[in-house]
Amino acid sequence: MMIQKLFKKKDFNLVIRESQEGSGGLKRNLSAANLVTLGIGAIVGTGIFVITGQAAAQYAGPALTISFLISAICCVLAGLCYAEFASMIPVSGSVYSYSYVTMGEFPAWFVGWILILEYLFACSSVAAGWSEYMLSLLNEWGVHLSPLLSRATFDHTAEGWIFSGSLFNFPAVAIVALLSALLLGGIKQSAMINNVIVVIKVGVILLFIAFGISYIDTSNWTPYIPQNTGEYGIYGWSGILRGAAVVFYAYLGFDALATAAQEAKNPQKDMPKGILISLLICALLYVAVTAVLTGMVNYKDLNVGAPIALAIDRAGDGLAWLRPLIKLGAIAGLSSVILVMMLGQSRIYYSISKDGLLPKFFSKVNDKKGTPQNATVFSSIITGLIAGLFPLHVLNELVSIGTLLAFTIVCIGILVLRKTRPDLKRPFKTPFVPFVPLLGAAVCIIQMGSLPMVTWNRLLGWIAIGLVIYFVYGIKNSTLNNPKN
Repeated sequence: MMIQKLFKKKDFNLVIRESQEGSGGLKRNLSAANLVTLGIGAIVGTGIFVITGQAAAQYAGPALTISFLISAICCVLAGLCYAEFASMIPVSGSVYSYSYVTMGEFPAWFVGWILILEYLFACSSVAAGWSEYMLSLLNEWGVHLSPLLSRATFDHTAEGWIFSGSLFNFPAVAIVALLSALLLGGIKQSAMINNVIVVIKVGVILLFIAFGISYIDTSNWTPYIPQNTGEYGIYGWSGILRGAAVVFYAYLGFDALATAAQEAKNPQKDMPKGILISLLICALLYVAVTAVLTGMVNYKDLNVGAPIALAIDRAGDGLAWLRPLIKLGAIAGLSSVILVMMLGQSRIYYSISKDGLLPKFFSKVNDKKGTPQNATVFSSIITGLIAGLFPLHVLNELVSIGTLLAFTIVCIGILVLRKTRPDLKRPFKTPFVPFVPLLGAAVCIIQMGSLPMVTWNRLLGWIAIGLVIYFVYGIKNSTLNNPKN
């Protein structure tokens, strides 16, 4: 009886009917163009403006371009699987909702709990990166924030957790609060503002590529693949693989895009376009920026929170005019990432709550704005706390492992559904099945294996908390297994 409850699946036809009827109160306001810009808004941000420098300095050196290509290939494989699911099951909740239909309640909860980890720490880490650029810009304007309010409260070193001496990272908390207020205004308003931000940040990135090329010192690319230090993951090919795993969450945006399927005007047609077009555009931008960045500054000097700002500063007077534009573009760009990630995070809470696995408090929708207001407020509070308390480098690795695990499940889910429900209508079909899903899952698993053991330990701790919540609360309040609830 217990096993039946754990693996009971949602009825596919009921899910589709509810999404067509607009059950839940979310409004379909997103066009195909909105979906592409939402994808770019979420993908282009921390990966370019923050993580490129740190991953090059710590893991891959100039060969981080190869890391980005590996991650891009993995994301294309996973993206093709996402596209099939998003066109076939156009509801809020992304992988959580797909898993409920294909694998059952407990696997869906497991995936949903991993997605919460993914979005929670993605929002927090981007907010921490946003803070670095804002502090750099303020310093340039002669405004200096007190050290008590400009760093995370805790840091993690080889000796373990330590107090940094700061109260909390105020800029990171402030941007989370501001964007939360914007999201509460409705998805249509949020999408319009995101469109403007995307134009600004892509324009700034293209300026950096175009003018930074002439400041490349090719000696900075030698050696292109630094010799391994003797420790797995620190340079060499193992460093490239670890770099690919760490930067992987830079592509998280198309997953966030999938969480908004229930708010798309024509999800069957437009969701695959939004996912795949935004992914391909961003992969090209990532590789180009990484090549220019590691050419302008030696990779050993890039372990900073604002690497592109550092590159512009190192270029001297010749690019001084670009310095404020880069910093403003980064601030705007990271803002759009936080915006879309918080949108995705609140929709995950909303979807899980609708199924009774989290309190109904989270699925309350504002009748006028059509937004899950309680889920949005809650996610902003938790995100703000984590961004204010914990350092960027700890948050990054947790996001990557959660993202890779979610993508693995999506790839496997396609194989399961093709086998168990070959009769279902598929507006978009993943090509070359089973090759694409199997290869996508394999690449994700390989990248997960290259992450440090401490990251795995934190993931296991998070999973343990999720198991307690499900067996203490979720299984007893599930609307699928307990219809009277």
